[in-house]
Amino acid sequence: MAEALVLVTFLGAVVLCSVAANRLRVPYPIVFVIGGVLLGFSRHLPRPHVDPDLIMLLVVPPLLYSAAWSTDWLALKRNARPITLHAVGLVIVTMAAVAAVVHATVPEFTWPIAFTLGAIVSPPDAVASEAIFERIAVPRRIAAVVSGECLMNDATALVLYRFALAAAVTGTFSLLRASGAFVVVAAGGVLVGVAVAFVLEGALRFWAHRGLRDPITASLVFLLAPFASYLPAEELHVSGVLAAVSAGLLLGRRSAGFIDPETRVVGSSVWRVLTFILNAFAFLLIGLQLPAIVETLEPHVRDYLLYGLLVSATVIVVRFAWIFPATYLPRVLSRGLRKRDPNPTWQQIAVLSWAGMRGIVSLAIALALPYTLGDNPFPARTVAIFFTFCVIFVTLVLQGLTLGPLIEWLGVTETSHGARRETGLRIRALEAGIARLRDGESHHRTAPEREIAGRLVEEYRRRIATLRGKAQKDEGAQFQESRVDRSLEKEALNAERRAIAEMRRAGEIPDEIYRSIEYDLDLASLRLS
Repeated sequence: MAEALVLVTFLGAVVLCSVAANRLRVPYPIVFVIGGVLLGFSRHLPRPHVDPDLIMLLVVPPLLYSAAWSTDWLALKRNARPITLHAVGLVIVTMAAVAAVVHATVPEFTWPIAFTLGAIVSPPDAVASEAIFERIAVPRRIAAVVSGECLMNDATALVLYRFALAAAVTGTFSLLRASGAFVVVAAGGVLVGVAVAFVLEGALRFWAHRGLRDPITASLVFLLAPFASYLPAEELHVSGVLAAVSAGLLLGRRSAGFIDPETRVVGSSVWRVLTFILNAFAFLLIGLQLPAIVETLEPHVRDYLLYGLLVSATVIVVRFAWIFPATYLPRVLSRGLRKRDPNPTWQQIAVLSWAGMRGIVSLAIALALPYTLGDNPFPARTVAIFFTFCVIFVTLVLQGLTLGPLIEWLGVTETSHGARRETGLRIRALEAGIARLRDGESHHRTAPEREIAGRLVEEYRRRIATLRGKAQKDEGAQFQESRVDRSLEKEALNAERRAIAEMRRAGEIPDEIYRSIEYDLDLASLRLS
């Protein structure tokens, strides 16, 4: 009964937090974290205990896979240098800085334990950044760098974390061994992810060739992909995180060649719901952990809170101290780089430096800390988890709420150039469709065939006119005809909906046919939105 109460409460909290996030126009991870804290401090609600290994398995791989699927591969390649600098160099520097701060200020943190905490809080989180960027007009390149960094830095942090723990157990540490292990773990994870992606693609192509193409089955295969890549990689002691990311990148890039439109529509809907529920679970869980931690730290909660704020400030400051030199120094030293990629403005770098939110990966690693170290309790385990929560809460709430206003204040806003470029590309695609219809006119021998082809050409021309009208409107011009045209088409679609609904109520149309027609009308409505 207690488990059922937790489940019902969780689903109710998801609904309420979603409504609050939409109403307040606040990124939903922030609302979920605050909602989790409020739920955690309620007296009569059972306290859930979730195995951290379960979090790493059920939450992290699908969320990172989903983020990788939607990542722009070309943007990732173009920004490979800054992404690598941040995903490796910044993680190492942040770990060292946090270790130095906590070792100097908190007596129970020995160097190995301090480095362990540094590895936990060093990587910005892809899940948090993706969720927050959805609500903020972040410039495309900044979003690409942050997203790429967050997808890759978990492997660095996990390798450092494992070696810091090993140093805490054995009392020894080898930089050479750690460096070699990082290369092996990262390369191995990528290879496993690529292999799994090709196997799954081959299976889908085989079924399609045998006439067994089915959107539901294909969606299930894509749901399987993050786990099918993560678990073998972990068994081989390489990076399961990078395996899931690699599989997502490759399948997302190649999917246009082997999945049909209906599968894309169905799969997109499935993944939108799944990722939202997993995000809700992850960020609510962060808040729910706080009350139990606070009880354990009594009566020194205030002191530890100040230390936690100091660690949070260290994480934020180190990011600024790294990103500005890492951006400008290579261009000072390389004239070729300056020509290929001119210096960005300091305002853009300030926004990039401020976009370092931590999230569920740090929490999962912190909760996975062992309870014992040899025959003794693990020193400062609860304090390390509390510091991790402080960093997550401060970066999510402080940086997540202020990132949008900071972008506006610094004037680093996306112009209409991106929208105009998208409109231009859509027009080019439609013009290619018209050209293909024109090429086939000689094969249209009957009047009905010519009439149908003519109607299709007119439909394509109408869509091009609509897009051009939208582009002119974006540039400040008024295009009344376009708005009227779209309004009339929406009215016609609504009339169709009312007609089939009336036929359904009268028993004139089976539900199967009704759903099929409704699906087509939904696609048409989405095209107009």
